[in-house]
Amino acid sequence: MGTGLILAAPSSGAGKTTVTLALLRLLAREGMPVRGAKSGPDYIDPKFHEAACGQVCVNLDAWAMGPERLRALAAGDGLLLIEGAMGLFDGAPPDGRGAVADLARELNLPVVLVVDAARMAGSVAPLVAGFAAFDPAVRVAGVILNRVGSARHEAMLRRALAPLGLPILAALRRDTDLTQPSRHLGLVQAEERPDLEAFLDRAADALTGTLDRAGLCALARPLPEAPPSPRLD
Repeated sequence: MGTGLILAAPSSGAGKTTVTLALLRLLAREGMPVRGAKSGPDYIDPKFHEAACGQVCVNLDAWAMGPERLRALAAGDGLLLIEGAMGLFDGAPPDGRGAVADLARELNLPVVLVVDAARMAGSVAPLVAGFAAFDPAVRVAGVILNRVGSARHEAMLRRALAPLGLPILAALRRDTDLTQPSRHLGLVQAEERPDLEAFLDRAADALTGTLDRAGLCALARPLPEAPPSPRLD
């Protein structure tokens, strides 16, 4: 039986896709069985996921799909990294249905919060604490800091987060070469990027020295069993 984690963020633009692709490429490059999934009806990011790890990427849409369909699609071997869409609790109006948080509840998987730390220091602590405490049924189990400016900046962020007791799984430095062009509405798709392989390797390289691999894998939880396929008599 496989295991899974959800990569979410406080808002869009935090770098979830870049972090997810870096993780998929790095872990696959090291020989770990890993595959990606994308929340919502996104048709762009899955192709980037597939390029990063060589495995088919599925969509998991908590708004349009029922529990059995979600479990069936998520089931499989290895580590499943599910990239969230928008912010963790952002869903369809009026009640936020279909948010990444719904997926976390339905699949009973922990969340790793990707935080864009470029313009903050001590304020990272109340931000993460608020997301971790907001819904007891959604377990924020770890943090990945993105767009960290320097070693001194990283030390400040780690010091601020230490009282929360949440593991910091990685601290990715700010790197303009890892800024992806807009993929909104399919403007840039995976097959249209001639530099995609170089980008994926660069992202993985940036993560290599900072990722707590053992910590990441320890947070992953078993995926729900897939419901039995309907029998045709």
